[in-house]
Amino acid sequence: GGAIAVQALFLLIAVAFTLPLRPAPHPPRSGAAGSESFLRSILEGWKFSWQNETVRAALACVMLSSFFIVPFTTMLPVFARDLLKVGAQGQGFLLTGMGVGAFFSAALVASVGHRLPRGLMMLVGGVCYGLSVILFSASPWYALSIAAMVAAGLSHVYCNVLVNTIVQTYSPAEFRGRSMAIFGMHQAVITVGAMVYGVLSTLEGVRWSVAIMAAAGIVSIVALNFAMPGARRIR
Repeated sequence: GGAIAVQALFLLIAVAFTLPLRPAPHPPRSGAAGSESFLRSILEGWKFSWQNETVRAALACVMLSSFFIVPFTTMLPVFARDLLKVGAQGQGFLLTGMGVGAFFSAALVASVGHRLPRGLMMLVGGVCYGLSVILFSASPWYALSIAAMVAAGLSHVYCNVLVNTIVQTYSPAEFRGRSMAIFGMHQAVITVGAMVYGVLSTLEGVRWSVAIMAAAGIVSIVALNFAMPGARRIR
């Protein structure tokens, strides 16, 4: 309850800082969403996101990791209660470890993200995310599991922030909102991936389901690297 209250407080602070913002006036542009029907606007957004190889590569990376890797967190209660024997408090510390990794990842992107090849680091972040989740799935020790969660949080946020940055940087203003709407669909992909995790857990057990899905995520991101070699050259 306390954790949720603190989160709500920070969301209210974010709202307070957002309300004074006003959109900058822009002259009408060709292909702007305001001059199109709702359906055509959506179709044009999909068309742009598919035809722009840079945006397509970034969106593919986040969708693959969202389907194969991210939903492993839905299995955390089973790991905490049945496998690691640490209960609800132990699960809280596992999530805290992931949050610590996420915090340092955000700081890393903010400080040196513009100096590194974004595309290559996006792909590396996705692969490292999968590796850290495999380590977590195989870990018999609580301390090692926390370390794996720190690595998972760091890799996840690093990859996700870089994808977000690439999509916004390489989308012109008239398509940026629609590109980000497609990016936001990765939340729905996570839900579908969680269903697959549930089925695999029933068939193969929780540890194996997490390891199999994370390994499939790594393979898919490596395949993306070869299918779209331009992705690793994104700056």
